[in-house]
Amino acid sequence: MTGALGLAADEVTEVLATAALAPSAHNTQPWRFRLGPRRIEVHPDPTRRLAATDPADRDLRLACGAALFNLRLALQARSVRPLVSLLPDRDAMAAIRLGGRFPADEATRRLLAAVPARRSNRKPFHDVPVPAAHRHALVRAAEREQSWLHLVTDRDQRFHLRQLVAKAHRSQVGDAGVQAELEAWTGARSGDGVPRASAGFRPAPQDEWALRDFRGGERPPGKDYESDPLMVVLCSFCDGPLDQLQAGQALQRVLLTATTLGLSASVMSQPIEVGPVRDRLRRTLGGMVVPQAVLRIGFGSPVPPAPRRPVDDLLMEPAAA
Repeated sequence: MTGALGLAADEVTEVLATAALAPSAHNTQPWRFRLGPRRIEVHPDPTRRLAATDPADRDLRLACGAALFNLRLALQARSVRPLVSLLPDRDAMAAIRLGGRFPADEATRRLLAAVPARRSNRKPFHDVPVPAAHRHALVRAAEREQSWLHLVTDRDQRFHLRQLVAKAHRSQVGDAGVQAELEAWTGARSGDGVPRASAGFRPAPQDEWALRDFRGGERPPGKDYESDPLMVVLCSFCDGPLDQLQAGQALQRVLLTATTLGLSASVMSQPIEVGPVRDRLRRTLGGMVVPQAVLRIGFGSPVPPAPRRPVDDLLMEPAAA
């Protein structure tokens, strides 16, 4: 490990370990980092693509965007003002250079402290509504990253969203490739994937929302999933690789903001991953924004952290400059 952006090698290791705590589909962790004396690059890891589930790499770019946001926070906490270039060349997702020195504010430090506490919570939430002030804070978090968080509170929209989640779920259950990827990334793995402790409970017929089966445990009596969670759709204003990277940063700011407020969240990615369903969801939202992630949010019980790969496994050959 070498230094970068004026940071010592051990500081760079800590910064990259923070970046790698970002969420990703099936906890694939599809990112790599290349270090140079004057920059840190974020790259996709093509060996961790979900070719059947995510053929256009939308989930992959969202994940890399979320890792980039964590990286920004970690650098700011070390008084590095990150100067970010998205898609700087045909290989890198992002490059960060030194944009000066400036101490982090308290809001940044709160978000950074939430990074290791943020978990994908696939268990049932408590039957407690999310306060209006919390909802507004989540919307503002998305706006800070040039994105839009649509709160699905209209009764008709909730009905249509529930139907679309179910439709996408049925499509993926019937897709052998999608199911093979789910099986491959679930259970006993070392450093990645969704372990049983993080999988939630097995779906049951009484569930109102279609939940992906990560082979979790059978639920105890009385532990049904809530029928009325806060459902939100994170949206971009255009839909290309750059917009998906930006949406990934917004996704992570929203998730970390939720964590600071004591909220739990899980991503219901089926309606985004199935193209025709995603198009219908866009029309349901009025057609002016592009849905990039569907989130279920509420007050949940503690869940263990998902495994992470060591930083050394994430490094590419150093950059020349």
